[in-house]
Amino acid sequence: MDGKHALHIEADLHSTAQAAAARWAELAREAIRERGAFHVALAGGSTPRALYEALAREPWRDQINWRATFIWFGDERCVPPTHPDSNYRMAQETLLALVDCPSTQIQRMEGERDPHAAARDYQRLLETRLPREELPDLPPHLDLVLLGLGSDGHIASLFPNTAILNQQIALTDAVFVPKLSAWRISLTYPLIAAARQVMMLVTGASKADIVTAVLHGAAQELPATRLRSRSAIEWYLDRAAAADFTTGDASC
Repeated sequence: MDGKHALHIEADLHSTAQAAAARWAELAREAIRERGAFHVALAGGSTPRALYEALAREPWRDQINWRATFIWFGDERCVPPTHPDSNYRMAQETLLALVDCPSTQIQRMEGERDPHAAARDYQRLLETRLPREELPDLPPHLDLVLLGLGSDGHIASLFPNTAILNQQIALTDAVFVPKLSAWRISLTYPLIAAARQVMMLVTGASKADIVTAVLHGAAQELPATRLRSRSAIEWYLDRAAAADFTTGDASC
């Protein structure tokens, strides 16, 4: 372990979601105070769902300025927005329809379209609506990227042994995932790595081995391991997923 990962280890899924919600609220306040807006990319999966459900309820719902919050997505399945597998639908039902975030500030990936065209259009939105630093050649900055962790080490839709892992120019891309026989749309490494904060949300005993492998750098080829060089990753884990680590906050 390299001293660059903050670990927040909680008792269970509920308390992990509450801890992540508190951090979301803190990051939102900082971004809005310093830059006037909070840009966050959402993730799919069971642990992000629990986070969204927490954010939609008190005390967090009214502690966040949703009208200054801009919602993006880290990846999307190539399905319509009403499909049960849609990441947008999950976020809409658990969070976005329940808070005062203007619909014009919610930018979904259009999974029902040709994935290559949808990815190009999403990149144009990111390029025109995300704030940039003084250096125009650098990627724009999201304030927060939420990520889950697959048992194969994938993050967003960056799966092992797929072409998107080598994408260094586009901010979003279409990717065919052979193990799923399906197309996805995803943010790429350059944009994720440029985010001011990355939050990894992982719970459950089935994820313990992959969490250990990534945090110990035991599998350099895993997509999640490639983010280990960042200094701004925070892991929110429950005890089951963090079986090899000590309860409480730690660094590794």
